[in-house]
Order: sequence, then structure tokens, then C-alpha cells
Amino acid sequence: MRHNNKTLLTLSLAALSTAALGVTSSASAATLDEVTSRGELQCGVNVGLSGFSSPDENGNWQGLDVETCRAISAAIFGDADKVVFTPLTAKERFTALQSGEIDVLSRNTTWTATRDNSLGLNFTTTTFYDGQGFMVAKDLGIESLEDLNGASICIQSGTTHELNLADYFPAKGIDINTVTFDTPDQTASGFASGRCDVLTSDTSQLSALRLQLPEPDSVEILTELISKEPLGPVVAQGDDQWFDIVKWTVFAMVNAEELGITSDNAEQMKNDPPNPQVARLLGVDGTYGEQLSLTNDWAYNIVSQVGNYGEVFADTVGENSPLGISRGMNALWNEGGILYAPPIR
Repeated sequence: MRHNNKTLLTLSLAALSTAALGVTSSASAATLDEVTSRGELQCGVNVGLSGFSSPDENGNWQGLDVETCRAISAAIFGDADKVVFTPLTAKERFTALQSGEIDVLSRNTTWTATRDNSLGLNFTTTTFYDGQGFMVAKDLGIESLEDLNGASICIQSGTTHELNLADYFPAKGIDINTVTFDTPDQTASGFASGRCDVLTSDTSQLSALRLQLPEPDSVEILTELISKEPLGPVVAQGDDQWFDIVKWTVFAMVNAEELGITSDNAEQMKNDPPNPQVARLLGVDGTYGEQLSLTNDWAYNIVSQVGNYGEVFADTVGENSPLGISRGMNALWNEGGILYAPPIR
């Protein structure tokens, strides 16, 4: 059979596409296979941030980021407790994921272009919409950021907050001095001991650090924000299947809240779905779990064992927690917030 140059080029491109597809297909199952073979999920979390990831008096990890990992475990194993938590500082977190020490990073980490595009990482979705704020002593009489001229600011190294300060204050003609620390606890201690006038971080973290101060009622968090800080779980690039599993785990929790499925009624909803959306999410109809190489009751396992997003939010950082953070932007899209998950269909 004779081929002209155009035919040969077409065949060559087809062969390359087939080869590439084979490589992608082979690589895409790597993380899930490793996790299931190991029998546990390795999850990187903060070394200790109340509401997001911190061990209780018995050494059990708790918090919004922790529950995200437990939800992934429930989706994979049908058991939310097959997780090993690795506490990581801001400087350690990306290296641990790049090296394969952890399978997923769920550690109040801001999604930025540089992190997403240059570190070999993929940010899956946002679990908490935040912004950088400032905590000050009430007796200083500071009412706005303009009052911070000449102030010293405690900040944690290795975070996006350093660049945000450099972007914001010089443009406003406000002079500040920064005092840098390695961990959130050190930063809070520096602020409490008078090493600086102001403590800056994500407002969620400020709410947590405020509780650690000797006199929490003596300080306040200013209402002004200087940045957008979308926080959520991160995975290594090159494994689309794993990326999808982590992403759709979060989406399942958000969709469950929107559909009124809770940890208390999930079994009842599964046995007698009130509508097609619930039937699809809980695995009664369709093969949406199989599409992720999971069982079709993957989302049911998440909600029944961990809860929907609203339940987890309330218990870790919201109204049922010491932090008492309002839903705000993290409310569902149909309840005044911007939280939105693609549908299961």
C-alpha cells in the first residue's frame, strides 16, 4: 500500500496520540493504586491550627482540612478513618507533596498562579474562601489600615501574606516593618509578647490564633481585607484520576448540603430517594462511582460518615465551634454565598 506524505503524517499523529493515551491511562491510576495497596491515605495538614487541623488531647486530628481527608478516605475505602496525618509547616508542605511523602495536601493553602503552574501541583477546588486580615490590640485605637503607618507586623514566613503586604502598603504610601516567624504559634507568641503591633494572616487563621492568646478579648480583627485567599486541597500533577477523586469528594459534600442530605438522613435518603439528583449522588442510579474507579456508593459513604459541607463547616470553624466563623462567602450559592459544585449527572 502506498501512502502520500499527508497520509503518513496523519498515521504518525494517530500513533503518537495512541501512545500518549496509553501513558496517560497507565499513569492516571498510580496514586489510587498506591493508596489502596497501602491501605491508608497519607494526608498533609497544618502542624496545628484550630478549626482546620489540630490534634485533640487524645492525639486525634480535627478540623475542616482534616475532615476533607477523612472524606477522601471514605470515598476510597468506605471507611473515613483510614488516614495517616502528617503535620507540615508552610515551608515543608509543597516538598512533601512533590516527593510523594503525602498523597494530598489539605492544609489551609492558598491557590495562586505560581503555585498551580510552576511547582508541579494541581489545586483541586476551594473548600474555604478567605482573605488576608489584621489583628490588633483594642487599646491601640486602630480603626483602619491607614492607621498602621509605622507599625510593626508579625507574619509567618513561606506564605502568600508576605507578597500581599509588599503589594498593598507601598502602593498606599503606608510604611510598615515586618517581623517574620516560622510557624503560626511562633507568630502568635511574638504578637502576644509585644514583638509587633499587628498580626496578619488569613482571617480564619487569625480567628484561631486569637483563641491562643492570654487575653483574647483584648484584641480585635479589623474588617478590611487586602487579598483573596481561596484555600483547598492540592495534589501532584500527572494523575488526572486522583485529581478527579479529590475534587469530586469535595463536590459531593457541597452537593449533599444543597440537596438536604445529612449524616443523619443519608441512609433514609439512599433507601428512598426523594428525587433523581439524590438517587444519582447516593449511588442508587447511574455509575458515577465507577467513573472514578470507586464503588457507586462513594458519596453515600462520605456523607454518612463525615457529613455534608455545611455540617463539617459548622462543627469545625462555624457556629458549633469555638471559632464561630459565619458562613459569609462560604455559604451556598443559593443562600447568599459563592459555594457552588458541578452537578452529578
